[in-house]
Amino acid sequence: MYFNTTALCGPTAFCAYMKEDSAYAEIHLPSMPPYLPRASPYRRILTTIRLPWIWFPLLLGCSVVLHLQVVRLVHPPHHEECRHEPIRSTLDNYQHLHDFPVVNEEFFRSVPLVRSENAIVTSMYNDAFAAPIATLGHSLNRVESNTRRILFYIPGQVSERALCIATVSGWEPHPVARVDPPADGGVHQHFIDQFTKLSIWKFDELGIKAVVYLDADTLVRRNFDELFAMPFNFAAVPDVYIDDPGFSIGFNAGVLFVRTSTSAFHKLVSSINTARYAHWEAEQALLNVFYGADVVRLPYIYNGNMAIKRRNPEMWEGLQSELRLIHYSLVKPFWREVYNETGLEDMHRNVLMRAEEWDGTWRDEILEWGEAWKDTEDTHRYAITRCGWKHGH
Repeated sequence: MYFNTTALCGPTAFCAYMKEDSAYAEIHLPSMPPYLPRASPYRRILTTIRLPWIWFPLLLGCSVVLHLQVVRLVHPPHHEECRHEPIRSTLDNYQHLHDFPVVNEEFFRSVPLVRSENAIVTSMYNDAFAAPIATLGHSLNRVESNTRRILFYIPGQVSERALCIATVSGWEPHPVARVDPPADGGVHQHFIDQFTKLSIWKFDELGIKAVVYLDADTLVRRNFDELFAMPFNFAAVPDVYIDDPGFSIGFNAGVLFVRTSTSAFHKLVSSINTARYAHWEAEQALLNVFYGADVVRLPYIYNGNMAIKRRNPEMWEGLQSELRLIHYSLVKPFWREVYNETGLEDMHRNVLMRAEEWDGTWRDEILEWGEAWKDTEDTHRYAITRCGWKHGH
């Protein structure tokens, strides 16, 4: 292919040189495509979006992104790492707006209660609970509860001396067979014996129709015999957590009201290995799935869980005038550490030390337990001393 050099180059110095030499007047060049100037990026974009087929995927993509943003606003993610605000409930906004009593005393007095048919029950799985159980019993004596008091224990896991100390304040000792945890394990080591708590459903065999069960780490402030007037089969107090979920719909198994039934006991035990629940939470998790839809949720005055004070101090203060008992769920005044038994001679020192934990949040409540223990020890000093002498300690 031949090109005219003048047309190709124009009046440049190079072309002038080529024109002067007749040998280079015309140049034989290889075949080349015609030159087209490159369009700017903006021109290419404008050209593209003018094409009718491009609008559908653009609109579809925009609608998907918009939809996802709306869903995120309406339904924020529930994963703990994605949540920016804590869960808030009406009880996080608690306000003390009235002084009406929780219990209708006129109705309660109209309901006859038979002492032999009702019992307050606690449990003892090892020697570390001897002092708190004796103190719990003494606190019941002070409020003049008109019911039987039964302490169930697992033979072979509790020494005679510890059982003797635990019962100085009036508990009737009652041995029960251990109820085994789930066969596939997963239960927290501290809760490994807790399924034995289900034995209280069998107390109809003792002639008892109704039970109020109390964990050994509770201290009674006021009489709560009105619970025995309820017609329901099962009742408990909703659980409370310092962090989320805060005030839970699930209940705490540290205080329970139970209408006894051996058939219910067998059904509960058969569910240990078949029901779906968090095994590490032991019997509390099982009871929450077994009775979750049927439980009567009691007022918080019947289970003064320490977590309430940390979660909402104003609510804790509002409960004080009617609080039936304190549940030492987070700090145990009677232990050095978890299940680390404190010697009776060191109990007062241990109480003072534990009162300062958590920045002293529960100082008053822990010192209150310490005073109750001192009163228990003073009242039953001879019996406690005799337990040590009687059993060779």
